[in-house]
Amino acid sequence: MTQTISERLYEGYAQTFEASELLFEVRTEHQHLQIFETPALGRVMMLDGIVQTTEKDEFIYHEMMVHVPLFAHPKPRRVLIIGGGDGGILREVLKHPEVEQVTQVEIDQSVIDLCRQYFPNHSQGAFDDPRANIVIADGREFVAQCQDRFDVIISDSTDPMGPGEVLFTSDFYADEKRCLNPGGIMVAQNGVPFLQGDEITTTWRRLTPLYQDASFYVAPVPTYVGGFMTLAWATDDPALRRQSAADIASRVQAVQRQNPEFRPRYYNEDVHVAAFALPNYIRALLN
Repeated sequence: MTQTISERLYEGYAQTFEASELLFEVRTEHQHLQIFETPALGRVMMLDGIVQTTEKDEFIYHEMMVHVPLFAHPKPRRVLIIGGGDGGILREVLKHPEVEQVTQVEIDQSVIDLCRQYFPNHSQGAFDDPRANIVIADGREFVAQCQDRFDVIISDSTDPMGPGEVLFTSDFYADEKRCLNPGGIMVAQNGVPFLQGDEITTTWRRLTPLYQDASFYVAPVPTYVGGFMTLAWATDDPALRRQSAADIASRVQAVQRQNPEFRPRYYNEDVHVAAFALPNYIRALLN
């Protein structure tokens, strides 16, 4: 039976989905999870009433979260993922043959289990890859206690509310910085600046005391309504954000020679460079 399900992330504004079938709904220890089928976007997952991923447009978000930092870094051997229980980030990281180990920290085992069942194309077997180390734990506590070091850290968290709120604090960013190798890169989901501008300003102010180069890059993900989504970027090597398309293309080609199955649907070297060109309304939030 067809029903409508609305996301009300912003006051006075909502997007509504025609759900042809509610496939699964549960309140876990940490959050309210819904998975439903739609005619336009395929399967959709919501956590606490907020859209997390859809079958149709997930590739844009996951490719940009992963390939921008991994191709910007000259030798990304060890990667840490915070969140990302649907498996899309892990899937894209493991497409890089030079990556030797990926540690993924997800707070909710049920998210992984349900996404393996209802969104198998998100992970495509990535959770079973021998390079993947899956840790069920709170991401905030993990980085606070972690003694390992990583070349790239990807924070694929929910918005700064509920379980995801602690992943946007100054203490969390400082602990992430401690977990990075010299020259490492941290990227993080940071919302839609047209409607969540305060979040971008707050993140920028918290990152700039920690890193020599803190900024954002953008990606248009249709499901995340409001225009561009911003992805936070932080590193102590400012040159990594200013590489040419030719430099990035040479690394993409090197991966493709080792992994002929690497064929991104959104990401390429020109998109990589252009993503760091911020519109003026986003620049104005960095003050």
